[in-house]
Amino acid sequence: MKIVTGAEMQTLDRRTMTEAHVPSAVLMERAGEGIVRHLEQRYGPLRGKTVTILCGKGNNGGDGLVVARLLHRRRALVHVVLLTPMTDLSRDTAVMYRRFVRVAGRAAILRFRSADQMKPLLSSSDILVDALLGTGLSSVVTGPYREAIDLMNSAGKPIVAIDIPSGLHADSGAILGQAIRATLTIACGLPKLGCYVDAGMDRAGAILVADIGIPPAYVEAIESRTLLLTSDSAFRSLPERRPSSHKGTFGHAGIIAGSVGKTGAAALAARAALRVGAGLVTVATPNSVNDVLEAKLLEAMTIPMPETKARTLARSGLDRIVAFIQARTAIACGPGLSTHPETVELVQSLVKHLDRPSVLDADALNALAGRVSLLTECKVAPILTPHPGEMARLEPGATTQTVNADRIGTARRFAQERGAFVVLKGARTVIARPDGLVAICPTGNPGMATAGTGDVLTGMIAGLLAQGVPAWDAACAATYFHGSAGDLAAQQLGQAGMLAGDLIAQIPYALQRTTT
Repeated sequence: MKIVTGAEMQTLDRRTMTEAHVPSAVLMERAGEGIVRHLEQRYGPLRGKTVTILCGKGNNGGDGLVVARLLHRRRALVHVVLLTPMTDLSRDTAVMYRRFVRVAGRAAILRFRSADQMKPLLSSSDILVDALLGTGLSSVVTGPYREAIDLMNSAGKPIVAIDIPSGLHADSGAILGQAIRATLTIACGLPKLGCYVDAGMDRAGAILVADIGIPPAYVEAIESRTLLLTSDSAFRSLPERRPSSHKGTFGHAGIIAGSVGKTGAAALAARAALRVGAGLVTVATPNSVNDVLEAKLLEAMTIPMPETKARTLARSGLDRIVAFIQARTAIACGPGLSTHPETVELVQSLVKHLDRPSVLDADALNALAGRVSLLTECKVAPILTPHPGEMARLEPGATTQTVNADRIGTARRFAQERGAFVVLKGARTVIARPDGLVAICPTGNPGMATAGTGDVLTGMIAGLLAQGVPAWDAACAATYFHGSAGDLAAQQLGQAGMLAGDLIAQIPYALQRTTT
């Protein structure tokens, strides 16, 4: 699914109205119907519940008035709060105002006069709906609108934002003075870029999309190079498991990982590769830690390799590791390797031998700091999975702060310039490919901000690559299911106590079609 800017969405709306001859009021009705469906799916039957909808003068307010009318028909206790006189409403919003008044009466509509006036109403509501400001906002929010936003944020009630949280820039995700902190955002037509970047990640809450009937051909014509990963696209990437299959059918993932004190990273990656469906997994690890790793792994195999005195992989083992690579379907390199100088030299020498699908993570990325030109020697474009700090080390002059300030741009530029696939980890993980296409992952939660979850992702990507899934599809699907597994773990355990191993336990459930 494409993610669009405010201008791109306006173009889609305009084409739908002028070329497909769908009146704007019809689009507004469709938006309201879709929003109400999502409200009922999220909060259950709304009959008898008090829903207060704060509406601005523009089309966002019109959507809110449609929602109000539809909820009134469902016997919800609906209150509409207008931030502007009826005479200032846009044409379509005025139409929806009159339609609501006809069914609910004028007593259901209040004018926003002051925060003190509104506090009792908001505190007695079950759900608040933000229909104040839409995607056209470009200036700082002031006056009654800012008061209303502050009041909603402090009410302690679930807030459902229509299309985009009011006060958020539709493209940059910047807060324009003040912005709604939504529990749920229901985008109309297509998701807006601002909800996935900068402050938008914290303000949008969960994001759902209401179909308003934009013709698919018009969406396809939009030049957006940013996609939102969906469950459908992730499941389509999974290989078919036929009755005649055997373990060789699903490939052999090789993982180059581990050092003294860091066998856990190697074990997590290996287990994740198996859980995502790889037929066989073998870990190449330093000789003296091999027994430790074997004790942690039952289903995966290990191969001891020459090591340094510091018990890390040694440069002298290059030929053996190259032979290891050649005997595997796909390769992961990096978890727990350490940054020992000799190990760094080994990784740098290995890069030109990567002639099959591969994923580079953690210390493999650290070994490339200042030497990213080596990526051009890979015979097959690798997948890199940096967190922002690792990304900054790969980009000359970058810092963790500059990477986080432009996650999409950073990932896209690096992928294009270096001919690699990039999975830039973090909140709303960004996946970029060499032609500049970018995808954003909607799954995952802050409970995954704990040691080892990146190793799990590396193993999942390697596991899919071993099964013959193309690099782009493997990177996207693994990231999506990695986040889904994290979400399932959070539901059971809460976020604070989650461990990376909890994600691995949930991978089989994330891969079931019933999981959303």
